[in-house]
Amino acid sequence: MPSVQTAIIHFQTPDLLVQAVESFRRHEPEAPLLLVDNGSADGSAKVVEQLGRDQPHTVARMLPENRFHGPAMDLVLQESEADCVFFLDSDTITHRPGFLRPMAQHATASGVWACGQVTRADGRGFAASEGTPVPVSAFMMINTAAYRSLPPFIHHGLPVLQASMAAAEKGLRVHDFPVEQYVEHLGRGTAERFGYGLGWRSRLNYLLHRFGL
Repeated sequence: MPSVQTAIIHFQTPDLLVQAVESFRRHEPEAPLLLVDNGSADGSAKVVEQLGRDQPHTVARMLPENRFHGPAMDLVLQESEADCVFFLDSDTITHRPGFLRPMAQHATASGVWACGQVTRADGRGFAASEGTPVPVSAFMMINTAAYRSLPPFIHHGLPVLQASMAAAEKGLRVHDFPVEQYVEHLGRGTAERFGYGLGWRSRLNYLLHRFGL
C-alpha cells in the first residue's frame, strides 16, 4: 500500500474547515492529516491550531502569509515524505470511507501522476471538451515523485493547469476515479468569499479566452 498524507489548505473559512476535518475523521480516523493555514489574518488560525491539538493523527502548520492555494499545495508536495498526497478542500464533506487506498494505488501505477475526478481545460484554464485532462483539485490524489518532475502548481484559477499540460506532453495521465461518490464538494468555499486574488490577470485571461487567443 503506498503511503498517503492528506492535506487541507485553509484560508479564513474556519466553519467550513471544522466540518471538513470532522467528517473526514469520522470515516478515516487514522489517516495522517496535515492542516495548512495559509496566512489567515482573521483569527481563524487558532481554529487550525486547535484542530491540530484535538484531532488524532493531525498536524497543523501555520504559514506567516497567504501563498495562495496552488503554491501552498506545491509546498506540501515538495516537503512530503509520503508516496502520495491527497488534497481535500476545506469546503468538502466526506460521506464514505474506502477511497484513499484505491486512489493511492491508481496514482502510483505506471504512467500516472494523479487520480480523481477528471475534467478538461484549454491552455488558459477554461473548460474545453477537447482540452488537457486535469484533476479536480477539491479532492485529488497526487503521485509525489511524478509531480516533482513537472512544473509546480501555481497561483491561478486552475492551479493544476501547467502541471497537467506538462504531464500530458510527457505521456503521464490522470486516472479517473469517482471520488465524488465518497466526498461532497460544496463549492461555497474560499474563492467564493475572497476571490482568487488574481486581479487584472484574471480579467485579461478571460478576455483573451473569449477572443480565442
